[in-house]
Amino acid sequence: MSQTIRSFIAIELPDVVIALLDKVQQDLSSLRLRARWVRPQNIHLTLKFLGNINPGDIEKIGSAMTDAAKGCAPFNLTVGGIGVFPGLKRPRVIWAGFGGDLTVLLGLQHDLEDRLAGIGFAKENRPYQAHLTLGRIRGAVNRATIRQIMQEYSDLGGLAFTSDRIILFRSDLKPSGAVYSQLKQADLRTMNNDY
Repeated sequence: MSQTIRSFIAIELPDVVIALLDKVQQDLSSLRLRARWVRPQNIHLTLKFLGNINPGDIEKIGSAMTDAAKGCAPFNLTVGGIGVFPGLKRPRVIWAGFGGDLTVLLGLQHDLEDRLAGIGFAKENRPYQAHLTLGRIRGAVNRATIRQIMQEYSDLGGLAFTSDRIILFRSDLKPSGAVYSQLKQADLRTMNNDY
């Protein structure tokens, strides 16, 4: 029996966005917000969390990614403001949102979700919400503090970047945190560019 691989499909962020998010995390830490912060180099835009997959499924997943990517040209996103999940009453996750070509992003994610369902990966029950997880809040937190953070960081400068590929990542959980490695990649392009 082969060992399973914990994996997800995501869009990698450019270094300039990672640097901005690192600075935001440092600023939030200085406010004594009790959170376990995601290592900046591990922050990414998840399109689909697959969980534990069999190594034999990597090629099928790669094909589904390639098919979804063929119908989607590269698109632009901007880093948006700060929010929390599930809400202000009991915040557990602090995240940064997006602006830009969200219709294109949602179309890509939906197409990918459909193609993966066709090869046996269950669709998500919740609607997709594009976000970057910055940290997981520990314990109780003052709602006024969270409101203040959301107001002060409602705009992270509109830093724009181009998304031009999707990546299947392996996630190995270590005592020091998750370590991600790339298994497959699919470049975004419209079909009429395939001459």
